[in-house]
Formats: sequence, structure tokens, C-alpha cells
Amino acid sequence: MESATNHQAQVPRLHDEVGKHPREPTSPIAASSKPFIRWFQLLTIEQRVLAGFSLVFVGILIISAISYYNINGLLRNSGLDGRSHELIQLLSTIDAAMGEAENTHRRYLVTGEQAYLDAHKRVIAQKSAFTTYLNELTRDSPEQQRRASDVSRLMERQVSLESKAIAQVHERGIQSARRMALEGAGRRELDGIHQMVAEMDVYERQAVNQRVMASAASTRHTIMLLAIGAGLQLVLLASVYYLIRHDITERRRVAGELQRRGELLEAANKELEAFSYSVSHDLRAPLRHIDGYAALLRKAVDQSLNEKAARYLQTISDAAKQMGQLIDDLLVFSRMGRQEMLRTTVNMDQLIKSILFDLRLDLQGRQVSWTIASLPEVKGDPSMLRQVFMNLLTNALKFTSTRATASIEVGVDSPNSDEIVLYVRDNGVGFDMQYAPKLFGVFQRLHRADEFEGTGIGLANVRRIVHRHGGRTWAEGVLDKGATFYVALPRGESKL
Repeated sequence: MESATNHQAQVPRLHDEVGKHPREPTSPIAASSKPFIRWFQLLTIEQRVLAGFSLVFVGILIISAISYYNINGLLRNSGLDGRSHELIQLLSTIDAAMGEAENTHRRYLVTGEQAYLDAHKRVIAQKSAFTTYLNELTRDSPEQQRRASDVSRLMERQVSLESKAIAQVHERGIQSARRMALEGAGRRELDGIHQMVAEMDVYERQAVNQRVMASAASTRHTIMLLAIGAGLQLVLLASVYYLIRHDITERRRVAGELQRRGELLEAANKELEAFSYSVSHDLRAPLRHIDGYAALLRKAVDQSLNEKAARYLQTISDAAKQMGQLIDDLLVFSRMGRQEMLRTTVNMDQLIKSILFDLRLDLQGRQVSWTIASLPEVKGDPSMLRQVFMNLLTNALKFTSTRATASIEVGVDSPNSDEIVLYVRDNGVGFDMQYAPKLFGVFQRLHRADEFEGTGIGLANVRRIVHRHGGRTWAEGVLDKGATFYVALPRGESKL
């Protein structure tokens, strides 16, 4: 015993040692993805497909927005590049034109020929157009706009100085302007124009190069995003294909399982039906024997039986008959679930009249006040609906047997567009509404057998038949003030 105890004591220590081994660290990404995986596994196939489409749709929207932004940037850069090229060309033109103006001006001062003066005037006439166009092309760049202002100012000064020199020639002659011609009246301003044009040209070319690089990067990003979008679509298609194929496989498996179970259920129903008929036959024979031999015993010893013994024999006979009725009702209830239904239009007025005609023997010696409304036609099986209202009317007659004058009403209760609601109302003993859910159950009785006869199967049969018609049943009642039983049947042709 001691060695065994020591051995058992060592086991926990061994477990403790094992438990001290460091566990492998769990990846944060794997830990954070577990709730998502569990949530995804709980979704149905339709919800998974919808979730996949939603995620890919959102991704495509984001990619489209970024691509749209990048393309707009490319178009904007393209427009700016076009303007930059125009500005570079304009700067070259201005530089050459102002150089030609200074050259023709100097030649005129030296030679006095009118052709040089006319050429100078033609070049000077373009100055205002150059200034306007230059300001237009540089309006989006403050730095270039400042340089353009300097160029315009230098051009104005050059033209002003050259005009003064030409005016001096006109007033004093060519000799007075030879020194000015050699030095150049606007030479310093022309050098400033050359410098400013060169700076603007360099700046604009650098801007063009930067935009070209940005456009190339944006183009690469756009192509990459479009490739990602195409990849997402391929992943979505592959996922949908996998999910649909998995769902089809699962559905086939479930269908096969359902078919197998259906076959087993059909076989069980057939066995149950055969068993019920066998049991009913085997039970009826002993019951008939009990009832028959009780009657024979009563006849054989009728003179010697006292009142108590006679009552015992009568109780045996009544119990056998009640058991036989119970077996018959159970068989009817069982057959109602398997009986094929006939789809037709049922005239409820004629059906109620035929039921009342069949109940005429039960009405003998009874004072019954009938109120039968004009009833509509319904869709259903005539024999089954007859069974429904036969049970309801016989119940009404049974539970009004304590009344001196029974009042029974059959009518239509506030019909709507979807269903027809028929009711049977009586002024019988009624029932407590807290027991209403039990009314339509098998073997459910709210009264003792010695008060009202019955097996407790009739209302269960009513509900079963109405449910097969696609309808519903319910009841309302007040103790000692009567009860109302409702049957709601669909207006259109239901799936019977």
C-alpha cells in the first residue's frame, strides 16, 4: 500500500515537470484571425458568398477610387507638360525676338537704312502678345510668374531705350548715335532677358522631369492596383467555385441521407400501419369476448345477481365498449395522417346540412336552436372537412346536453384576404382558457368521463386535418358560458 501511495504521489510531480516546459508562443496574427475564422464558419453558404462579394466589391471600389485619382493626376500632369512645352517654346521665341530687335536696332543706327527700322518695328509689335501669353502660361507658378514679370520689365526697358536711340537719330542724325550703336542701347537689358529666360527654361524643364517621374510612378501604381483587382476577382471566383462545389457536395450528402432516412421512415410507417391493424384486430377480439361473456354471464345468473354484482358486470361491458371505441378513434387518427387528399371545391352549406341530417337521431328529445349562416365555398377534401365539422358539431351537442335549450351557431368570422375563418359556437359548459392549449392534444380531456363521454381524440383529429389543408385551429371559452371553435382555411388552393 505504501509503495502504491508513493507511486501515485510521484505522478502529479511528473505532470508538474511536464507543465513547466515552455509553450510555443502563439502568433498574434493567428490569434487575431481565430474569431474571424469562427465567425466565417458559422455563416451559411449564401452568407459566405455574399460576404466574399462584399469584400471584393469594397476592394474594387477602393482600387477604382485610387486608380481614378492617379489617372486624374496623369491627365493633370499631361496638361501641365503641354503648357510647359509651350512656355519653353515661347521663351525661346522671346529670346530670339528680343535678340533680333537689338540687332536690327543697332544696324539701323549704323546704316540708317529703313529696312532695318521696319524689321525692328515688326519685332517690337509682338512684345505685348509675348507679355500676355507669357503671363497666361505662368499663372499657376508664382515663381515663374515673378520671373515673367522681370522679363516683361526688361523687355519694356530694352524697347524704351532702343526707341530713344532711334528718336535721337531722327533728331540729330546718324553720327550722333554711332557710339550708342557700338555699345548697344539695350544691351544690358537684353543680357538680363537672356539670363531670365535661361532660368525659366531650366526651372520648367526640371518641373517637366519631375512630373514625368511622378506620372511614371503613378502609372506603375495604377497597373499594380489593377493587377490586384484582377487577382481579387480571380480569388473571388475560385472561392465561389469552391464554396458552391462544397455546398453541392454537402447537399448531395444531405439529400442521400434524407433519402435513406425517408426510406427507413417509409418502412417504419408501413410496419407501424401493419402493427396498428394487427393490434386493433388482436385487441378487438378480447374486447368482444369480454363484452360478450359479460352479457352471457348476466343472462345465466340474472335471477341470482344482486344490484351490486349487476353493476359490476355493466361496468365491465361499458369499459370494453369504450376501449373498442378508443381503438377505432386511434385508427382513424392514424389513417388521417396518411390518407391521400382530394383537391376540390367544397360547398360548406351543403356539407353542414348533410351533417345535421345524419345527426337527426341524436337530436331526438333535445331542444336545439340552430343558427347557420351562409357559408362560403372552400378548397379541400370533402370527406376530411366533413369529419372536422362532424366532430365540432357533435362536441357542441355533447357539451350542451346539460342545457334545457341548446344554442349552436355555425358562421364566418371576419374573413380577410388570405383565409376563411369558420366557427362553431355553443352555450355549453365551456372551459377555462388556461387549458386551451391542451384542447387539441391526443387524449386531452377537460372533463371527467362520467360527466361527458369521449376518448379525447376528436379535436386532435380536427387539428391534424386542418393543418393538412394549410390552415389553423384555435378555441375560446368561458366556464359555464359556452365555447367557440375556429377553423381557418386558406382562400387559394393550398399545398394539400
